[in-house]
Order: sequence, then C-alpha cells, then structure tokens
Amino acid sequence: MENNKSNSAETHVSFTNITNLNYIDLSSSDIHNSVSLLKQACLDCGFFYVINHGISQEFMDEVFAQSKKLFDLPMDEKMKLLRNEKHRGYTPILDELLDPENQVEGDYKEGYYIGVEPMDDPDAEKPFYGPNVWPASDLLPGWRQTMEKYHDQALEVARGVARIIALALDLEADFFDKPEMLGNPIATLRLLHYEGQVSDPSKGIYGAGAHSDYGLITLLATDDVVGLQICKDKDAKPQIWEDVPPVKGAFIVNLGDMLERWSNCVFKSTLHRVIGNGQHRYSIAYFVEPSHECLVECLPTCKSESNPPKFPPVRCDAYLSQRYKDTHADLSTYEKSEHLGHSNNTGQT
Repeated sequence: MENNKSNSAETHVSFTNITNLNYIDLSSSDIHNSVSLLKQACLDCGFFYVINHGISQEFMDEVFAQSKKLFDLPMDEKMKLLRNEKHRGYTPILDELLDPENQVEGDYKEGYYIGVEPMDDPDAEKPFYGPNVWPASDLLPGWRQTMEKYHDQALEVARGVARIIALALDLEADFFDKPEMLGNPIATLRLLHYEGQVSDPSKGIYGAGAHSDYGLITLLATDDVVGLQICKDKDAKPQIWEDVPPVKGAFIVNLGDMLERWSNCVFKSTLHRVIGNGQHRYSIAYFVEPSHECLVECLPTCKSESNPPKFPPVRCDAYLSQRYKDTHADLSTYEKSEHLGHSNNTGQT
C-alpha cells in the first residue's frame, strides 16, 4: 500500500488549529485566476474548497436528510444491505481499517457505497461496476432517485474541477475528459456517519484513520460538525495536524494517490483523518477515478531527464482493487445474525 499510513507513532504527533484553504469558484470567468489558485493549493497541501459548483443548497440538504434516514434504520435492516464484493452497499462500524500502524480496531464510522451502474452487461463483470444495492422503495421512498441524481450532478462538478487541474499541469483542458478517463469513470458515492464516538489518538481510536485517497480527486460535502484534519507533510516528525473547517455550500476537494502518480509527485495526495468529538457527524464523499482500462503513467509535462518517472505504469482497476482489499474487512468475517455492525478486521495488513 502507498500513502495510507501515517509514518510516525501518535506519541510524535502535535496539533495546530485551523488550516486556510484556497477557494476555487467554478462559476468564475477568470480561468487564469482559478488555475493559479488551484495550482497553489495542489503544491501546498492538495486540499481546496470548491464553491458555486451548480448543486443547489436545497438539494444538498435533501441528500443529507436522505442519508440520515438510511443510517437511522435498525441495524438488522442495514445489514440486509451489507456491501458486496463489488463494494456496493452498507459498511458497518469497524469495517474499514485505514491506519493499521496506529489504530487498535478500525474506523468508528458506518458508510454506504453507491457506484456507476453500467449500461452494457459485459461491463457489469468489471470490478467496482454492476448493480447497486438499494434499500426497498417502501422502506425509504425516493431514496434511490435522490442518490442517483446526486451521483450525476457530482460527476459534472468533478469533471469541471479536473479541467482546471489539467490546465494547472500544463495539459489541454479536456485531457481528463477522454473516454478512458472521466468519459467512462469509476465514480463512487459514499455516504458516511460518525456515530458520536470520541476519538483518542493515544489509544488508537479514530473516526477515520490517517490515509490518503486512492484515486484522482475526492469531493467531500460535510455537515457543520468539525472533525476532518490534514497533515501537509506526512514525513515530518512530529507530524502537524490541522483542522479543516466545514463551509456551508462548498465542497472540500482533495487529490488522490493516482494523481500523485500521474503528476510524478508534482501534486501530492495528502494524509488526512477524522477525529470524533462526541457529536454525530455526517459527510458525503464522492471518489472519482478513471476507467478500468486507464493506464496511469507519468504525464509528459511532469517528467524530464533530471526528473524521470518515479512510479511504474499501473492499470486503474488493478490498483484500486488492491487498495480496497488492503483496507476493508474480508466479507467472510460477517455473520449477519451475530455481528450486526462489527467486524474482526481480519486480513488487514
């Protein structure tokens, strides 16, 4: 695994207060300013806010309300929707272990994966593709329609952000729009609920352990409860963790490990985690990666004789499959009648 562990023990971690992130306005006609602000953010910390993205606050509120309805279901109902081998459906508390060096069990969060449903049957055999796991319409009326609409709208926002990233890397604006990239992406919506557990780093208890995301970019919408922290320099000793405050109506966007590989570490994915403060916290992550067949290899604008490629080429689907395997509990550990929300986290290395 790469970049999904913190590199020092919690005894060597110190804290600051609040980080200042750049704001990227997707409605702005000043593309040069947007590119400059985004490039500065990507070189600095790999995190920035995106505002005026075109998704209404009214609809965002509805998505959060529907998410809460799902997580408010009785545990036996949620376990009927347990994630499958395609990573679709419900993930219980402790299902995911993101930082095995520092966590004693797993993440104190529950989640729900919703992915792309392919139009062609052959595509359904690919990893991360296939039919979603949907709650019954009489159990949660309108839930599926809300999430499908959000999935579509968030993908358009991601494509808009990717065009600015392309320009910041001295590529053509439509570089990531190609069919093998975001023209036919692996895009995954994940609803998240932190149940009010108080994190205690000294005891290895976290809402979400320190990690960097796997793919191209992540769009994160949050409620008004703080919890997200970033570490701009994961190799620093001590590590410095900074709070990222939620901003109403804005996405928090961060770069993933694939973009780090693509850019030859010009742009770096950033270590981040969630620290629970005892309050219930809801967030909605939208993970954007290229198509299954996309070969992620050093961009021509990011290499030279003095700076050769640092990573070998890798196919997107193979890379993602290994990363998910490394951080999620084996489905065979679940016995629905007994677990009801807790996993043994076997096989996590």
